[in-house]
Amino acid sequence: MGYKLREIEAENKFSQELSLPMIESIVPKATIAAVLAVEGRFTQRERKLNLLITVLLVIMMNLYTADSLGVVLEKMAQGLRYIWPDPDYQVPNASAVSYRRDQVGARPMVALFHEVCQPLAELETPGAFLFGLRLMAIDGTSEDVPDTPANEAAFGRHESGRGPSAFPQVKGVYLLECGTHAIVDAGFWPGQTSERVGGFRLLRSVSTGMLVMWDRGFHDYDMLAQTRQRGAHVLSRLPAHIKPLRLRTLADGSYLAYLRPSDYQRRKKGERLLVRVIEYTLTDPNLPGWGETHRLVTTLLDPDTYPILELICAYHERWEIEITLDEIDTHQRLLPGPLRSRKPVGVIQELYGLLIAHYIIRALMYQAARQAQLDPDRLSFIGAVRVLQQAVPEFQMTAPEQLPALYQRLLRDMARKRLPPRRLRSNPRVVKRKMSNFKLKRAEHRAWPQPAVRSFREAIEVKSGSVLSLPITLCLSQPIISTEPALI
Repeated sequence: MGYKLREIEAENKFSQELSLPMIESIVPKATIAAVLAVEGRFTQRERKLNLLITVLLVIMMNLYTADSLGVVLEKMAQGLRYIWPDPDYQVPNASAVSYRRDQVGARPMVALFHEVCQPLAELETPGAFLFGLRLMAIDGTSEDVPDTPANEAAFGRHESGRGPSAFPQVKGVYLLECGTHAIVDAGFWPGQTSERVGGFRLLRSVSTGMLVMWDRGFHDYDMLAQTRQRGAHVLSRLPAHIKPLRLRTLADGSYLAYLRPSDYQRRKKGERLLVRVIEYTLTDPNLPGWGETHRLVTTLLDPDTYPILELICAYHERWEIEITLDEIDTHQRLLPGPLRSRKPVGVIQELYGLLIAHYIIRALMYQAARQAQLDPDRLSFIGAVRVLQQAVPEFQMTAPEQLPALYQRLLRDMARKRLPPRRLRSNPRVVKRKMSNFKLKRAEHRAWPQPAVRSFREAIEVKSGSVLSLPITLCLSQPIISTEPALI
Protein backbone atom coordinates (compact mmCIF):
# COMPACT_ATOMS: atom_id res chain seq x y z
CA MET A 1 0.00 0.00 0.00
CA GLY A 2 1.30 3.44 -0.92
CA TYR A 3 1.47 6.56 1.21
CA LYS A 4 -1.49 8.87 1.78
CA LEU A 5 -1.40 12.65 1.46
CA ARG A 6 -1.60 14.73 4.59
CA GLU A 7 -4.75 16.82 5.04
CA ILE A 8 -4.49 20.52 5.94
CA GLU A 9 -7.21 22.68 7.47
CA ALA A 10 -7.81 25.91 5.56
CA GLU A 11 -7.54 28.13 8.66
CA ASN A 12 -4.12 26.81 9.73
CA LYS A 13 -1.04 29.03 9.45
CA PHE A 14 1.68 27.99 7.04
CA SER A 15 4.53 28.75 9.46
CA GLN A 16 2.98 26.54 12.14
CA GLU A 17 2.37 23.66 9.74
CA LEU A 18 5.83 23.78 8.14
CA SER A 19 7.90 20.97 9.58
CA LEU A 20 10.82 18.70 8.72
CA PRO A 21 9.97 15.44 10.53
CA MET A 22 13.15 13.55 9.64
CA ILE A 23 15.27 16.52 10.85
CA GLU A 24 13.14 17.00 13.95
CA SER A 25 13.73 13.39 14.98
CA ILE A 26 17.28 14.55 15.80
CA VAL A 27 16.58 18.23 16.59
CA PRO A 28 13.02 18.42 18.00
CA LYS A 29 11.02 21.60 17.58
CA ALA A 30 10.46 21.63 21.34
CA THR A 31 14.23 21.78 21.89
CA ILE A 32 14.57 24.69 19.44
CA ALA A 33 11.70 26.55 21.12
CA ALA A 34 13.24 25.99 24.57
CA VAL A 35 16.62 27.31 23.42
CA LEU A 36 15.04 30.39 21.85
CA ALA A 37 13.14 31.05 25.08
CA VAL A 38 16.26 30.71 27.26
CA GLU A 39 18.16 33.09 24.97
CA GLY A 40 15.30 35.61 25.06
CA ARG A 41 14.47 35.33 21.36
CA PHE A 42 10.74 35.81 20.86
CA THR A 43 8.40 37.98 18.80
CA GLN A 44 5.04 39.57 19.59
CA ARG A 45 3.36 38.50 16.35
CA GLU A 46 3.34 35.24 14.39
CA ARG A 47 4.45 36.19 10.90
CA LYS A 48 4.99 34.14 7.75
CA LEU A 49 8.55 33.39 8.87
CA ASN A 50 8.91 32.84 12.60
CA LEU A 51 12.11 32.38 14.59
CA LEU A 52 11.74 28.62 14.92
CA ILE A 53 11.53 28.16 11.15
CA THR A 54 14.48 30.53 10.80
CA VAL A 55 16.60 28.23 12.98
CA LEU A 56 15.60 25.29 10.77
CA LEU A 57 16.51 27.40 7.73
CA VAL A 58 19.99 28.09 9.13
CA ILE A 59 20.43 24.33 9.45
CA MET A 60 18.94 23.48 6.05
CA MET A 61 21.00 26.07 4.19
CA ASN A 62 23.94 23.80 5.04
CA LEU A 63 22.26 20.89 3.28
CA TYR A 64 21.45 22.92 0.16
CA THR A 65 24.75 24.80 0.04
CA ALA A 66 24.61 25.54 -3.70
CA ASP A 67 21.31 27.46 -3.39
CA SER A 68 20.47 30.97 -2.23
CA LEU A 69 18.57 31.27 1.05
CA GLY A 70 15.35 32.09 -0.78
CA VAL A 71 15.64 28.90 -2.82
CA VAL A 72 16.51 26.90 0.32
CA LEU A 73 13.31 28.15 1.96
CA GLU A 74 11.34 27.20 -1.15
CA LYS A 75 12.77 23.67 -1.01
CA MET A 76 11.97 23.45 2.70
CA ALA A 77 8.35 24.32 1.92
CA GLN A 78 8.02 22.44 -1.38
CA GLY A 79 5.98 19.54 -0.05
CA LEU A 80 3.71 21.66 2.15
CA ARG A 81 2.98 24.10 -0.70
CA TYR A 82 1.91 21.13 -2.85
CA ILE A 83 -0.89 20.19 -0.43
CA TRP A 84 -1.66 23.69 0.91
CA PRO A 85 -5.27 24.89 0.36
CA ASP A 86 -4.00 28.04 -1.37
CA PRO A 87 -2.06 26.74 -4.42
CA ASP A 88 -0.41 30.15 -5.01
CA TYR A 89 0.96 30.59 -1.48
CA GLN A 90 4.30 32.44 -1.58
CA VAL A 91 7.06 31.79 0.92
CA PRO A 92 8.76 34.81 2.56
CA ASN A 93 11.26 36.73 0.45
CA ALA A 94 15.01 37.26 0.94
CA SER A 95 14.64 40.46 2.98
CA ALA A 96 12.41 38.65 5.51
CA VAL A 97 15.01 35.87 5.79
CA SER A 98 17.81 38.37 6.43
CA TYR A 99 15.72 40.21 9.04
CA ARG A 100 14.86 37.01 10.92
CA ARG A 101 18.45 35.76 10.83
CA ASP A 102 19.56 38.98 12.49
CA GLN A 103 16.88 38.47 15.15
CA VAL A 104 17.99 34.91 15.89
CA GLY A 105 21.68 35.82 16.11
CA ALA A 106 24.43 33.36 17.00
CA ARG A 107 23.83 32.44 20.65
CA PRO A 108 20.75 30.22 20.07
CA MET A 109 22.63 28.22 17.43
CA VAL A 110 25.57 27.71 19.79
CA ALA A 111 23.24 26.62 22.60
CA LEU A 112 21.31 24.31 20.27
CA PHE A 113 24.55 22.68 19.10
CA HIS A 114 25.64 21.94 22.67
CA GLU A 115 22.16 20.66 23.56
CA VAL A 116 21.77 18.31 20.59
CA CYS A 117 25.23 17.14 19.51
CA GLN A 118 26.16 14.36 21.92
CA PRO A 119 28.14 11.11 21.42
CA LEU A 120 26.14 8.48 19.54
CA ALA A 121 28.06 5.21 19.63
CA GLU A 122 27.24 2.22 21.81
CA LEU A 123 29.74 -0.40 22.98
CA GLU A 124 28.85 -2.72 20.12
CA THR A 125 29.35 -0.01 17.44
CA PRO A 126 32.23 -1.20 15.19
CA GLY A 127 35.36 0.92 15.50
CA ALA A 128 33.96 3.22 18.21
CA PHE A 129 35.66 1.78 21.32
CA LEU A 130 39.07 0.39 22.24
CA PHE A 131 39.71 -1.35 25.57
CA GLY A 132 36.23 -0.19 26.57
CA LEU A 133 37.22 3.45 25.97
CA ARG A 134 35.33 5.70 23.54
CA LEU A 135 37.70 6.83 20.76
CA MET A 136 37.71 10.62 20.43
CA ALA A 137 39.87 12.98 18.37
CA ILE A 138 40.67 16.70 18.46
CA ASP A 139 41.78 18.64 15.41
CA GLY A 140 41.37 22.05 13.80
CA THR A 141 40.86 23.66 10.43
CA SER A 142 40.47 27.10 8.86
CA GLU A 143 37.37 28.30 7.03
CA ASP A 144 37.27 31.19 4.55
CA VAL A 145 34.59 33.82 5.19
CA PRO A 146 33.34 36.58 2.84
CA ASP A 147 35.76 39.41 2.23
CA THR A 148 34.01 42.24 4.07
CA PRO A 149 35.50 44.90 6.38
CA ALA A 150 33.46 43.56 9.33
CA ASN A 151 34.69 39.98 8.84
CA GLU A 152 38.28 41.11 8.37
CA ALA A 153 38.15 43.16 11.56
CA ALA A 154 36.66 40.25 13.54
CA PHE A 155 38.66 37.30 12.20
CA GLY A 156 41.73 38.69 10.44
CA ARG A 157 43.71 37.23 7.56
CA HIS A 158 46.44 34.65 7.38
CA GLU A 159 49.77 36.27 6.53
CA SER A 160 52.53 34.56 4.56
CA GLY A 161 55.58 35.47 2.48
CA ARG A 162 53.32 35.94 -0.54
CA GLY A 163 51.05 38.37 1.29
CA PRO A 164 47.71 38.11 3.12
CA SER A 165 45.19 35.37 2.38
CA ALA A 166 42.48 35.96 -0.20
CA PHE A 167 39.72 35.86 2.43
CA PRO A 168 39.46 36.47 6.18
CA GLN A 169 39.63 33.15 8.01
CA VAL A 170 38.03 31.55 11.04
CA LYS A 171 39.91 28.96 13.09
CA GLY A 172 37.69 26.02 14.05
CA VAL A 173 38.66 23.27 16.50
CA TYR A 174 36.50 20.14 16.80
CA LEU A 175 36.05 17.23 19.20
CA LEU A 176 34.93 14.14 17.26
CA GLU A 177 33.61 10.70 18.09
CA CYS A 178 35.76 8.59 15.73
CA GLY A 179 33.38 5.65 15.28
CA THR A 180 30.43 7.75 14.05
CA HIS A 181 32.12 10.95 12.79
CA ALA A 182 29.80 12.91 15.10
CA ILE A 183 31.24 16.30 16.12
CA VAL A 184 30.24 16.70 19.77
CA ASP A 185 31.97 19.98 20.60
CA ALA A 186 33.52 22.84 18.67
CA GLY A 187 34.79 26.37 19.01
CA PHE A 188 35.64 29.17 16.59
CA TRP A 189 38.24 31.91 16.91
CA PRO A 190 40.06 34.49 14.72
CA GLY A 191 42.17 32.82 12.07
CA GLN A 192 45.55 33.51 13.71
CA THR A 193 44.54 31.77 16.96
CA SER A 194 46.58 28.70 17.89
CA GLU A 195 44.74 25.39 17.60
CA ARG A 196 46.05 24.55 21.05
CA VAL A 197 43.86 27.31 22.55
CA GLY A 198 40.83 25.59 21.06
CA GLY A 199 42.05 22.19 22.21
CA PHE A 200 42.12 23.35 25.84
CA ARG A 201 38.61 24.76 25.52
CA LEU A 202 37.22 21.48 24.19
CA LEU A 203 38.45 19.53 27.20
CA ARG A 204 35.20 20.70 28.83
CA SER A 205 33.45 17.90 26.90
CA VAL A 206 36.01 15.20 27.72
CA SER A 207 34.88 12.76 30.40
CA THR A 208 35.61 9.42 32.03
CA GLY A 209 35.71 6.47 29.66
CA MET A 210 37.24 8.32 26.70
CA LEU A 211 40.53 7.84 24.88
CA VAL A 212 41.35 11.23 23.34
CA MET A 213 43.77 11.52 20.41
CA TRP A 214 45.44 14.55 18.88
CA ASP A 215 48.46 15.26 16.69
CA ARG A 216 51.78 16.72 17.83
CA GLY A 217 50.65 20.29 17.13
CA PHE A 218 48.34 20.03 20.15
CA HIS A 219 50.96 18.59 22.50
CA ASP A 220 51.11 20.34 25.85
CA TYR A 221 51.86 19.04 29.33
CA ASP A 222 48.84 20.80 30.81
CA MET A 223 46.56 19.39 28.13
CA LEU A 224 47.57 15.84 29.02
CA ALA A 225 47.34 16.55 32.75
CA GLN A 226 43.88 18.13 32.51
CA THR A 227 42.60 15.25 30.37
CA ARG A 228 43.68 12.79 33.07
CA GLN A 229 42.06 14.97 35.74
CA ARG A 230 38.76 14.57 33.86
CA GLY A 231 39.07 10.78 34.02
CA ALA A 232 39.96 10.29 30.34
CA HIS A 233 43.10 8.86 28.74
CA VAL A 234 45.36 10.26 26.03
CA LEU A 235 47.02 8.80 22.93
CA SER A 236 48.92 11.42 20.96
CA ARG A 237 51.95 12.15 18.84
CA LEU A 238 55.05 13.43 20.63
CA PRO A 239 56.96 16.33 18.97
CA ALA A 240 60.64 15.79 18.24
CA HIS A 241 61.82 18.53 20.60
CA ILE A 242 60.13 16.98 23.67
CA LYS A 243 62.59 14.94 25.75
CA PRO A 244 60.76 12.82 28.36
CA LEU A 245 62.64 11.69 31.47
CA ARG A 246 63.03 7.98 30.73
CA LEU A 247 62.48 5.56 33.61
CA ARG A 248 62.50 1.95 32.37
CA THR A 249 61.87 -0.10 29.26
CA LEU A 250 58.86 -2.42 29.20
CA ALA A 251 58.72 -5.94 27.76
CA ASP A 252 57.09 -4.82 24.48
CA GLY A 253 59.77 -2.21 23.72
CA SER A 254 57.83 0.84 24.91
CA TYR A 255 59.08 2.68 27.98
CA LEU A 256 57.74 4.57 30.96
CA ALA A 257 58.81 8.19 31.32
CA TYR A 258 57.93 11.43 33.05
CA LEU A 259 56.67 14.47 31.20
CA ARG A 260 57.23 17.79 32.96
CA PRO A 261 55.79 21.29 32.45
CA SER A 262 57.85 23.82 30.54
CA ASP A 263 57.67 26.35 33.41
CA TYR A 264 60.86 26.10 35.48
CA GLN A 265 59.22 26.87 38.83
CA ARG A 266 56.70 24.08 38.36
CA ARG A 267 59.44 21.65 37.35
CA LYS A 268 61.42 22.69 40.42
CA LYS A 269 58.44 21.79 42.61
CA GLY A 270 58.50 18.29 41.14
CA GLU A 271 55.34 18.50 39.02
CA ARG A 272 55.32 15.63 36.52
CA LEU A 273 53.11 13.11 34.75
CA LEU A 274 53.90 9.41 34.26
CA VAL A 275 53.36 8.33 30.64
CA ARG A 276 54.26 5.50 28.30
CA VAL A 277 56.25 6.29 25.14
CA ILE A 278 55.98 4.13 22.02
CA GLU A 279 58.51 4.38 19.18
CA TYR A 280 57.93 2.75 15.80
CA THR A 281 58.71 3.08 12.12
CA LEU A 282 57.06 1.98 8.86
CA THR A 283 58.68 -0.60 6.58
CA ASP A 284 56.75 0.03 3.35
CA PRO A 285 58.51 2.74 1.29
CA ASN A 286 55.18 3.71 -0.32
CA LEU A 287 53.67 4.81 3.00
CA PRO A 288 54.10 8.42 4.20
CA GLY A 289 56.62 8.62 7.02
CA TRP A 290 58.50 5.53 5.83
CA GLY A 291 61.86 5.09 7.54
CA GLU A 292 61.18 7.83 10.11
CA THR A 293 60.92 7.24 13.83
CA HIS A 294 57.45 8.06 15.13
CA ARG A 295 56.80 8.60 18.84
CA LEU A 296 53.46 8.22 20.58
CA VAL A 297 52.72 9.12 24.17
CA THR A 298 49.87 7.58 26.13
CA THR A 299 48.54 7.45 29.66
CA LEU A 300 47.63 3.75 29.18
CA LEU A 301 50.65 2.34 31.00
CA ASP A 302 50.17 -1.45 31.24
CA PRO A 303 51.66 -3.22 28.16
CA ASP A 304 49.69 -6.42 28.83
CA THR A 305 46.29 -4.70 29.08
CA TYR A 306 47.03 -2.22 26.28
CA PRO A 307 49.13 -3.99 23.59
CA ILE A 308 51.53 -1.81 21.65
CA LEU A 309 50.29 -2.71 18.14
CA GLU A 310 46.69 -1.99 19.15
CA LEU A 311 47.70 1.48 20.32
CA ILE A 312 49.74 2.27 17.19
CA CYS A 313 46.85 1.25 14.92
CA ALA A 314 44.37 3.11 17.13
CA TYR A 315 46.31 6.36 16.78
CA HIS A 316 45.81 6.19 13.03
CA GLU A 317 42.06 6.16 13.70
CA ARG A 318 42.65 9.83 14.51
CA TRP A 319 42.50 10.36 10.76
CA GLU A 320 38.74 9.85 10.99
CA ILE A 321 38.55 13.51 11.99
CA GLU A 322 40.45 14.46 8.81
CA ILE A 323 37.90 12.49 6.79
CA THR A 324 35.11 14.31 8.64
CA LEU A 325 36.61 17.71 7.81
CA ASP A 326 36.67 16.61 4.18
CA GLU A 327 33.00 15.57 4.44
CA ILE A 328 32.07 19.04 5.66
CA ASP A 329 34.20 21.08 3.27
CA THR A 330 34.16 19.01 0.08
CA HIS A 331 30.80 17.22 0.13
CA GLN A 332 28.61 19.39 2.35
CA ARG A 333 29.88 22.93 1.81
CA LEU A 334 31.00 22.25 -1.77
CA LEU A 335 34.24 24.25 -1.62
CA PRO A 336 36.10 26.29 -2.92
CA GLY A 337 33.75 29.16 -2.09
CA PRO A 338 33.76 30.88 1.32
CA LEU A 339 30.85 30.84 3.75
CA ARG A 340 27.78 32.98 2.94
CA SER A 341 27.54 35.39 5.87
CA ARG A 342 28.93 38.90 5.47
CA LYS A 343 28.76 39.78 9.18
CA PRO A 344 30.70 38.13 12.05
CA VAL A 345 27.54 37.17 13.99
CA GLY A 346 26.13 35.60 10.86
CA VAL A 347 29.40 33.68 10.34
CA ILE A 348 29.22 32.10 13.80
CA GLN A 349 25.51 31.39 13.32
CA GLU A 350 26.21 29.73 9.98
CA LEU A 351 29.13 27.66 11.30
CA TYR A 352 27.09 26.15 14.13
CA GLY A 353 24.23 25.57 11.72
CA LEU A 354 26.74 23.74 9.50
CA LEU A 355 27.84 21.50 12.38
CA ILE A 356 24.25 20.76 13.45
CA ALA A 357 23.42 19.82 9.83
CA HIS A 358 26.46 17.51 9.71
CA TYR A 359 25.46 15.95 13.02
CA ILE A 360 21.93 15.29 11.72
CA ILE A 361 23.32 13.50 8.67
CA ARG A 362 25.71 11.45 10.76
CA ALA A 363 23.06 10.60 13.38
CA LEU A 364 20.74 9.31 10.65
CA MET A 365 23.62 7.37 9.08
CA TYR A 366 24.39 5.84 12.48
CA GLN A 367 20.78 4.74 12.90
CA ALA A 368 20.77 3.32 9.36
CA ALA A 369 24.04 1.44 9.94
CA ARG A 370 22.89 0.03 13.28
CA GLN A 371 19.62 -1.14 11.73
CA ALA A 372 21.53 -2.83 8.88
CA GLN A 373 24.21 -4.16 11.27
CA LEU A 374 26.98 -2.28 9.47
CA ASP A 375 29.95 -0.18 10.47
CA PRO A 376 28.90 3.50 10.00
CA ASP A 377 32.10 3.97 7.96
CA ARG A 378 30.62 1.72 5.25
CA LEU A 379 27.85 4.20 4.41
CA SER A 380 28.35 6.97 1.85
CA PHE A 381 28.15 10.46 3.32
CA ILE A 382 27.23 12.16 0.05
CA GLY A 383 24.72 9.38 -0.63
CA ALA A 384 23.08 10.11 2.72
CA VAL A 385 22.96 13.86 1.93
CA ARG A 386 21.15 13.20 -1.34
CA VAL A 387 18.67 10.79 0.26
CA LEU A 388 17.90 13.40 2.92
CA GLN A 389 17.46 16.21 0.39
CA GLN A 390 15.08 14.15 -1.71
CA ALA A 391 13.03 13.13 1.34
CA VAL A 392 12.11 16.66 2.48
CA PRO A 393 8.94 17.13 0.38
CA GLU A 394 7.86 13.50 0.89
CA PHE A 395 7.79 13.87 4.67
CA GLN A 396 5.76 17.07 4.42
CA MET A 397 3.14 15.57 2.13
CA THR A 398 2.71 12.23 3.90
CA ALA A 399 -0.10 11.61 6.40
CA PRO A 400 1.19 11.75 10.02
CA GLU A 401 0.27 8.15 10.84
CA GLN A 402 2.51 6.91 8.01
CA LEU A 403 5.60 8.96 8.94
CA PRO A 404 7.20 6.18 11.06
CA ALA A 405 7.08 3.83 8.05
CA LEU A 406 8.50 6.56 5.80
CA TYR A 407 11.28 7.18 8.35
CA GLN A 408 12.25 3.51 8.26
CA ARG A 409 12.35 3.66 4.47
CA LEU A 410 14.66 6.68 4.74
CA LEU A 411 17.07 4.67 6.92
CA ARG A 412 16.95 1.71 4.54
CA ASP A 413 17.70 4.02 1.59
CA MET A 414 20.74 5.40 3.43
CA ALA A 415 21.93 1.89 4.30
CA ARG A 416 21.88 0.97 0.60
CA LYS A 417 24.32 3.79 -0.22
CA ARG A 418 27.41 1.78 0.72
CA LEU A 419 31.09 2.31 0.18
CA PRO A 420 33.48 -0.52 -0.71
CA PRO A 421 35.65 -1.81 2.14
CA ARG A 422 38.27 0.80 2.93
CA ARG A 423 41.69 -0.07 1.54
CA LEU A 424 45.12 1.16 2.53
CA ARG A 425 46.05 4.06 0.28
CA SER A 426 48.72 6.73 0.08
CA ASN A 427 48.43 10.11 -1.62
CA PRO A 428 50.93 12.98 -1.83
CA ARG A 429 50.01 16.21 -0.05
CA VAL A 430 49.95 18.40 -3.15
CA VAL A 431 47.54 20.67 -5.01
CA LYS A 432 46.86 20.80 -8.74
CA ARG A 433 46.63 24.59 -9.01
CA LYS A 434 49.09 26.68 -7.02
CA MET A 435 49.88 29.97 -8.74
CA SER A 436 47.95 32.59 -10.71
CA ASN A 437 49.14 35.01 -13.39
CA PHE A 438 46.84 37.71 -12.06
CA LYS A 439 48.22 40.37 -9.74
CA LEU A 440 47.65 39.91 -6.02
CA LYS A 441 44.60 41.70 -4.61
CA ARG A 442 45.76 44.39 -2.17
CA ALA A 443 44.18 46.98 0.11
CA GLU A 444 43.88 49.59 -2.66
CA HIS A 445 41.76 47.16 -4.71
CA ARG A 446 39.11 46.65 -2.02
CA ALA A 447 37.35 50.00 -2.52
CA TRP A 448 37.71 50.19 -6.29
CA PRO A 449 36.16 53.36 -7.80
CA GLN A 450 32.82 52.71 -9.49
CA PRO A 451 31.63 54.12 -12.87
CA ALA A 452 30.38 57.72 -12.88
CA VAL A 453 27.79 57.07 -15.61
CA ARG A 454 24.45 55.34 -15.05
CA SER A 455 24.64 52.88 -17.94
CA PHE A 456 27.22 51.31 -20.21
CA ARG A 457 25.70 53.07 -23.26
CA GLU A 458 26.51 56.50 -21.80
CA ALA A 459 30.21 55.62 -21.65
CA ILE A 460 30.51 54.83 -25.37
CA GLU A 461 32.19 57.29 -27.76
CA VAL A 462 32.36 56.21 -31.41
CA LYS A 463 35.77 56.90 -32.97
CA SER A 464 36.14 57.84 -36.68
CA GLY A 465 38.33 55.39 -38.58
CA SER A 466 40.43 56.14 -41.68
CA VAL A 467 37.99 54.50 -44.09
CA LEU A 468 35.23 56.92 -43.06
CA SER A 469 37.33 59.82 -44.30
CA LEU A 470 36.73 58.69 -47.91
CA PRO A 471 33.79 60.11 -49.85
CA ILE A 472 30.65 58.22 -48.97
CA THR A 473 29.73 57.76 -52.65
CA LEU A 474 33.09 56.08 -53.30
CA CYS A 475 32.61 53.65 -50.42
CA LEU A 476 29.14 52.71 -51.62
CA SER A 477 30.20 52.32 -55.24
CA GLN A 478 32.87 49.71 -54.60
CA PRO A 479 31.73 46.09 -55.00
CA ILE A 480 32.10 43.84 -51.98
CA ILE A 481 34.55 41.15 -53.01
CA SER A 482 35.35 38.26 -50.62
CA THR A 483 38.43 36.10 -50.99
CA GLU A 484 37.19 33.70 -48.30
CA PRO A 485 35.84 30.29 -49.44
CA ALA A 486 32.08 29.91 -49.31
CA LEU A 487 30.73 28.36 -46.15
CA ILE A 488 28.39 25.45 -46.76
